[in-house]
Amino acid sequence: MDAASHFLLVKDYVTLFGATLRQYGYNVAPVLETLNSSRDKYHGLLLVECRQQITDILVTDTCEQMVMKKESDYLANVLLFHLQTSDIMPAFPYIAPFSSMVPECCRIVRTFIKDSVNYLTYGAQMNYFDFVRKYLDKLLIDVLNEVILKTINSGSTGVSQAMQIAANIAVLERACDYFLQHAAQQCGIPVRSIDRPQNGLAAKVVLKTSRDAAYLALLSLVNSKLDEFMSLTENVNWTSDETSQHGNDYINEVLIYLDTVLSTAQQILPLDALYKVGCGALEHISNSIVGVFLSDSVKRFNVNPVVTINHDLKALETFADERFHSTGLHEIYKDGSFRACLIEARQLINLLLSSQPENFMNPVIRERNYNALDYKKVASICEKYKDSADGLFGSLSNRAKNQSARKKSMDMLKKRLRDFN
Repeated sequence: MDAASHFLLVKDYVTLFGATLRQYGYNVAPVLETLNSSRDKYHGLLLVECRQQITDILVTDTCEQMVMKKESDYLANVLLFHLQTSDIMPAFPYIAPFSSMVPECCRIVRTFIKDSVNYLTYGAQMNYFDFVRKYLDKLLIDVLNEVILKTINSGSTGVSQAMQIAANIAVLERACDYFLQHAAQQCGIPVRSIDRPQNGLAAKVVLKTSRDAAYLALLSLVNSKLDEFMSLTENVNWTSDETSQHGNDYINEVLIYLDTVLSTAQQILPLDALYKVGCGALEHISNSIVGVFLSDSVKRFNVNPVVTINHDLKALETFADERFHSTGLHEIYKDGSFRACLIEARQLINLLLSSQPENFMNPVIRERNYNALDYKKVASICEKYKDSADGLFGSLSNRAKNQSARKKSMDMLKKRLRDFN
């Protein structure tokens, strides 16, 4: 037989036949044991069918937040699977943080539990809850989790889709407690007897790992888009003769994009995920700024683009502080901040604009002001700094004496870094 439903039908016939024979005093244990030895094959077929159903669901999922227009929709798609985050009935239309894929997959899991219990409930097997839990974990780990990971790693998802998938995984992870409770109820087991952390499903831990993988995939997509907006080697004039009073044009696009990403993430992702996405994106921007100074495409630069990038960085820092507080993250991560993710770029710009860059070699000052900077990176970048008298720090002061002092300090830093290396 190649269909689980056929197995279930035969099981019902054999169970009925066995029950009838038992009434006449026959030993039916060998007959029931035959059913027992076939349970792995039955569940294997059931898992294959569920895999196809879940795959179809993910393929057709629009990865858009589910809209429920009436209370009955909310009951059937949220309350039924204990997916609510509040005991208060929401106003309708209600926009869920998950897409339709979540309740549809939950329905498949419920049906799987029912079919598993139906097969295992016969005379020879009195305690079958452990078997139901074992096969439930197989469904969630070997089928649901694998199909989701395959979707994440397909390379065909965009930022919004990846974000929604990550949000969906977080909800499914939470639903694992409901799945286990429902399985216990179907088996006649008191819920309180399995309501302990050590009795939970292994799938919950596995889904958490997949959720982290989804965050990494999402962050990779966000960072790739940021790279398109920034393109510092194309957007910055590294030997400009003029000092701008404003940032580069690209920074407005970067800020708009970051605002869109974080606003959407705040609606559907848990706060810890929002924090990871925000930190990851801002850290990538910081790395990009430092990286472009190190890149072979920038042969030389003077102070003017440094001043302009400083304006960019200030705009990013203001945005980072505002979003960190407006989202309430400051109440959870009291020792963290989005601004801290920009620290390497900030310290580099501060050093390049310093009136006494040589102080970088002072261990006390370096630990206090430049602890995020790497010696070798600083040495490579300083070698590219245009050190002509009219270019180096020239825009910071009109006094030739100060220009000379700054130039001398930078030259001293370069020499000491060469000696150090």
